[in-house]
Amino acid sequence: MEKTLLANPGTTASCPARARKWSNSQPADLAHMGRSREDPPGMEASTMPISALPRTSSDPVLLKAPAPLGTVADSLRASDGQLQAKAPTKPPRTPSFELPDASERPPTYCELVPRVPSVQGTSPSQSCPEPEAPWWEAEEDEEEENRCFTRPQAEISFCPHDAPSCLLGPQNRPLEPQVLHTLRGLFLEHHPGSTALHLLLVDCQATGLLGVTRDQRGNMGVSSGLELLTLPHGHHLRLELLERHQTLALAGALAVLGCSGPLEERAAALRGLVELALALRPGAAGDLPGLAAVMGALLMPQVSRLEHTWRQLRRSHTEAALAFEQELKPLMRALDEGAGPCDPGEVALPHVAPMVRLLEGEEVAGPLDESCERLLRTLHGARHMVRDAPKFRKVAAQRLRGFRPNPELREALTTGFVRRLLWGSRGAGAPRAERFEKFQRVLGVLSQRLEPDR
Repeated sequence: MEKTLLANPGTTASCPARARKWSNSQPADLAHMGRSREDPPGMEASTMPISALPRTSSDPVLLKAPAPLGTVADSLRASDGQLQAKAPTKPPRTPSFELPDASERPPTYCELVPRVPSVQGTSPSQSCPEPEAPWWEAEEDEEEENRCFTRPQAEISFCPHDAPSCLLGPQNRPLEPQVLHTLRGLFLEHHPGSTALHLLLVDCQATGLLGVTRDQRGNMGVSSGLELLTLPHGHHLRLELLERHQTLALAGALAVLGCSGPLEERAAALRGLVELALALRPGAAGDLPGLAAVMGALLMPQVSRLEHTWRQLRRSHTEAALAFEQELKPLMRALDEGAGPCDPGEVALPHVAPMVRLLEGEEVAGPLDESCERLLRTLHGARHMVRDAPKFRKVAAQRLRGFRPNPELREALTTGFVRRLLWGSRGAGAPRAERFEKFQRVLGVLSQRLEPDR
């Protein structure tokens, strides 16, 4: 209790005879508060905790030199004019700031808004509002699910074209090396299961299975994009999904053909695509459009002709090579023929590419008798897909429950980003057939450079 007030206004002090509260009515007082946490260890104040100080904001700041206890007591009985050379204006009775709890950081004079006192023992986490659930976890209204068909009002697009990018600038050139390096790091940071969930999330949004607003349902006349795909006014959505499938397949092929380093590097890229396809198959993520895009990259002629690369895959990554030959290739063949698994539960998003191609007028390949059977299976599968659309929605939402995507990886899997990455900001607006034809030639040149024909 022998500590006394200091004469220097740049340090904090307290009086044992009477604990006093600083006032914020003078600039010198602000300096006191601003430096209260920066005093040297040797300049000790009173042992009395700050929470025990009474809040008497009308008392002035003591600027007198150190004095004995009796002298200080006498001076406290004096008037305000005797304590300071210039008497300050009397501050209001409202406190200048709220004294914090012992566990909180002391306030400074920079705080213009008073702190709200915490409730007894209430932790900061309990006082914060609960975060809103993401849109893919929002529950659908039963009335919306059971609504009848209404006349459509406009063409619907679920792929935003002019969304701002955090990976690409406003104007970008095709295949910028810095962006490709960033993408490589992103995919290496995430294991195949996480990447599969990112792809499932983006595919569900692009297909209109999750995240469909009430206004969009009213405009398209049905409750989901899976139903819209089978209707005449779903032409724009069908074209978008066809472009998405082909664009992702080209990007996957580029991931292999763009490896100009050692042979093992290309074999590792093949293994990564095979593991991603396994994570997307039925029973896992169940994203069949994503699976079809990855398999389209692996089965592309420019990739499948790399004999040395596939031989290295079988030598270094035998399990991935066996899974590709014995499981993934037969599964993809069955899905393209309309005979693959499509039950809700093991599948979250069905394979829509065969039905979309058929409704857009593409001919079914193969002999006439086989093509007719394939046509009937495709139409039958489309009918079941529309009937089970609410079940697919629930399964997809269940797979994504609790999932928090990486914003950059999520953007890297969107159609608009991949389009700009492959063709640049100017070439992305060219006709689709022209863009794909040119990029196929680019991949052919890269494939020949890696393994020239004998």
